Amino acid sequence: MAQRAVWLISHEPGTPLCGTVRFSRRYPTVEKRAKVFNGASYVPVPEDGPFLKALLFELRLLDDDKDFSESRDSCSHINKTSIYALPVGGEELWPVVAFLKNGMIYACVPLVEQTLSPRPPLISISGISQGFELLFGVQGFLYSGQKNDSELNTKLIQLPDLLLQACPFGTLLDANLQNSLDSINFASVTHPQKQPTWKAGTYKGKPQVSISITEKVKSMQYDKQDIADTWQVIGVVTCKCDLEGSMPNVTISLSLPTNGSPLQDILVHPCVTSLDSAVLTSSSIDAADDSAFSGPYKFPLTPPLESFNLCYYTSQVPVPPILGFYQVKEEEVQLKITVNLKLHESVKNSFEFCEAHIPFYNRGPVTHVEYKVSFGQLEVFREKSLLIWIIGQKFPKSMEISLSGTVTFGAKSHEKQPFDQICIGGTAYLKLHFRILDYTLTGCYADQHSVQVFASGKPKISTCKLYRFKLT
Repeated sequence: MAQRAVWLISHEPGTPLCGTVRFSRRYPTVEKRAKVFNGASYVPVPEDGPFLKALLFELRLLDDDKDFSESRDSCSHINKTSIYALPVGGEELWPVVAFLKNGMIYACVPLVEQTLSPRPPLISISGISQGFELLFGVQGFLYSGQKNDSELNTKLIQLPDLLLQACPFGTLLDANLQNSLDSINFASVTHPQKQPTWKAGTYKGKPQVSISITEKVKSMQYDKQDIADTWQVIGVVTCKCDLEGSMPNVTISLSLPTNGSPLQDILVHPCVTSLDSAVLTSSSIDAADDSAFSGPYKFPLTPPLESFNLCYYTSQVPVPPILGFYQVKEEEVQLKITVNLKLHESVKNSFEFCEAHIPFYNRGPVTHVEYKVSFGQLEVFREKSLLIWIIGQKFPKSMEISLSGTVTFGAKSHEKQPFDQICIGGTAYLKLHFRILDYTLTGCYADQHSVQVFASGKPKISTCKLYRFKLT
């Protein structure tokens, strides 16, 4: 389980290259191992320039990339995994893990410890899950508390030294880079107990374990009988373990509610010491896969001091938490919008907050809004071309609310107006933010800590996107 190379690339539309390599790191010792393992199918890692061009092309992020490409755009090459094959020098570099977040592209090339011809199943390549963990850890470090570009640049400068500790020789030891930063800042501090290399210190105080479950729901609802609605649930379990001792052992057990949908595509933190193979083999990529494991999901681990993401997962829930209808009609510089939302009866009608964001891309600033809401209130952010419908802490007794109105836009005045390559013409989306419930458990006193979480209610759901596509 190692990485051959890691990149951070800033996506810069409108520039000649459409992007800049902000950070790259290659591991020559891992590259030598790849040459031995892959044999005749070995493809070397290219320089930053060719890699940048090939990756932006594969991700469809080049400004002049408007032509159809058989190798990338045909129906037989639909990518659902964020794992890519990049054409480099007449060969294909595979597997390349890459994703775009907050204008930054995170990419790495995992080591495959076997021949690449034929390509082995993704589930058999352990370096891929480690690559995702590394990239998620880098992303969390760069944007935790980051307020401006100068802070981002400072963290990018710190990144090489942090990876020396967190990922020496391409092998991930700790995806939480803040631990490595603390270790560098407090290297002179001595501890009475022997500490593991990835742990910066010890905790003193009342033992406490806090667990938060967050789920994001992406939903496309067409309001057509001949086209089925689709939705996807992506969840993350975040933990904070305040426990005394240098190496406390914790077992966290997640149990599904009655008739709950099994978890799939589970990706765990490196601090998990062992795991049932049935937990890892359940996948949503193959529609014919019937290996769903319904729990309980037990995670024995030795936790770091800081908050960390215990695991990521997907789930095939039977219905979205909120059903919606979103209609947009364009009339010159005006848009007539209609939004109807209905809370599903299975969801508890009690929120910490609930609001709907309605962005408008590729247009000028909002100059005038006329609207009517059946519930809540509407806030207008003119320069951001954004409407925020504040629903509050609960839906009315009917469980249904509506918003209608007309939005007028001015002329585009600068390049900082919101831009999106997909939301063109009648294609738009509405994004819901709401929080239902957090799971927090306290009071672990034994040397062998065991924590159980039972999802008897609905877990916290932070984001739900309702897309409306203009069908032709």
